[in-house]
Amino acid sequence: MTSTNSLENGRWRRRAGPLDGLLSEIGQALQVLDGTVSHERAYPAGPARPDDPVLSADEARHAAGLMRVNHVGEICAQALYRGQALMCRDASVRAVLLRAAAEETDHLAWCRRRLDELQSRPSLLNPLWYAGSFGLGVAASRAGVPYNLGFMAETERQVEEHLDGHLNTLPAQDRRSRQVVTQMRDDEIGHRTTAEDHGAAPLPAPIRGAMRFMSRIMTTTAYRI
Repeated sequence: MTSTNSLENGRWRRRAGPLDGLLSEIGQALQVLDGTVSHERAYPAGPARPDDPVLSADEARHAAGLMRVNHVGEICAQALYRGQALMCRDASVRAVLLRAAAEETDHLAWCRRRLDELQSRPSLLNPLWYAGSFGLGVAASRAGVPYNLGFMAETERQVEEHLDGHLNTLPAQDRRSRQVVTQMRDDEIGHRTTAEDHGAAPLPAPIRGAMRFMSRIMTTTAYRI
């Protein structure tokens, strides 16, 4: 059954069950993957301006590849945190995970908007990235609260490194992409410190290494596909 009923104040009240939560996550995943999620905060690059530099075809292609990688990174983070939150029994930690996931939807919408401005598209493999990351989140949630938060902290640490690298390789005159990536990096730093402040445990070296290896596969593939 997806729910149970209880009698409260003379009225029957429906209580959500595990299947309700899963169906809610499927709905969220569909919104993430079809690009209908919206951002709550203002777009860091603001509206287009007449004095915005014009990128060459090669510069626009490179910037789009990097923004596609960033979009995939946000797909993965969103799925990871929601997978962890679904199975987490600690209400305060679940709130931390869902708050971070909510902010990642801003990043998703920003990256998608910048890809549109560059006349490009998200990765064709986004459903695969989402499903794999969600499954990892569910598995991570079983490791206990300290390691659950440790996955969040390590994920954000590695994303910070990627974003710093992108700021070094984006075309110098592409200030619109730079403004988006800079705000994303600052947010990721905040997510990492929040996880650490709530008791994140350092992950074992083999797990950190595996995460970096998978990240390299993802970034190399997403840049082109």
